[in-house]
Amino acid sequence: MTTVFETAETFLEQVKPNTPLLGLDLGEKTIGVAVSDIFWSIASPRDTIRRKKFGVDATALEAIIDSTSACGLVLGLPRNMDGSEGARCQSTRAFARNLLARRTIPILLWDERLSTVAAERALLDADASRAKRAEVIDHVAAGYILQGALDRFAHIKRAS
Repeated sequence: MTTVFETAETFLEQVKPNTPLLGLDLGEKTIGVAVSDIFWSIASPRDTIRRKKFGVDATALEAIIDSTSACGLVLGLPRNMDGSEGARCQSTRAFARNLLARRTIPILLWDERLSTVAAERALLDADASRAKRAEVIDHVAAGYILQGALDRFAHIKRAS
């Protein structure tokens, strides 16, 4: 059975090369989704899933996994600024466990501190309107989460 991974090194041992990865920004109302290229160098924002209930959310996510042939998920873990874990981290871990009960796919929990802040700044720099920012912030944040993991994977590959 595939499990939830806490380190990039162990996650990399479980995923197939030359297949995309998905990045997820799990919020209370939405799930932002980003997808990587097959070389794991660039993350691109893709979709925002409006959350309903877990089964509906999981079905929508599984459709994206299937359509992209993704081999793994990088799920943002919303730690507190001091590194501690609160209720949102527990909810994220529960989401990962529930998803694994439906689908066998490696999941990496990735520290997402400040990813939404970075996405907001990028959108402000691009002079996006408030309405446009609200529409795309979640999948742009997912792109930041996934890009952070991809950058770490590249560092690991160079070091080995």
